[in-house]
Amino acid sequence: MFVLVTSNERKLEEFRELLKGLNFEVLKTEKPELRSDDICEVAKTAAKAICGKIQKPVVVEDSGLFIDALKGFPGTCTAYAFKRIGNRGILELMKGVKNRRCWYKSAVGYCEPGKEPACFLGSEEGRISEREKGKGGWGQDPIFVPKGKSRTYGELRKKGDVNLFRKEAIEKLKSFLETK
Repeated sequence: MFVLVTSNERKLEEFRELLKGLNFEVLKTEKPELRSDDICEVAKTAAKAICGKIQKPVVVEDSGLFIDALKGFPGTCTAYAFKRIGNRGILELMKGVKNRRCWYKSAVGYCEPGKEPACFLGSEEGRISEREKGKGGWGQDPIFVPKGKSRTYGELRKKGDVNLFRKEAIEKLKSFLETK
């Protein structure tokens, strides 16, 4: 039994789908966010802080879009950048840039009372499209083209789809929990 901490309904849907069979409760609250370029450090710090407060095992997830040509920006500040400049702002920063390679990354932090936190990382390579395309998904999905595809997640995703990068991280967490 653990507590999943999130205020994001879409992430919660993905966790519920991927963690079927595991017993957990949900705490819908904002988590503390350390400013760091290391996404695992952000997730572990949040998991440890909340675990210390509620004295139960805790799971948190942090994800971001890391663009090579922008030296990893927006990275761990993806949600903040989306609120401030949106996808159009990112496309403006990428205007004329040939290297459009990027990564979606998900870090799932897990912490038990009195123990050091663990991090389970998932990632997916892609590229930034030239313009926003599609209404599916959320966040940067309309500008993220997964490796090997010609369309954005915004064009490909349907309700109920699970992000591959988050699925990878959650499956690592699930394997860890099943061996405890």
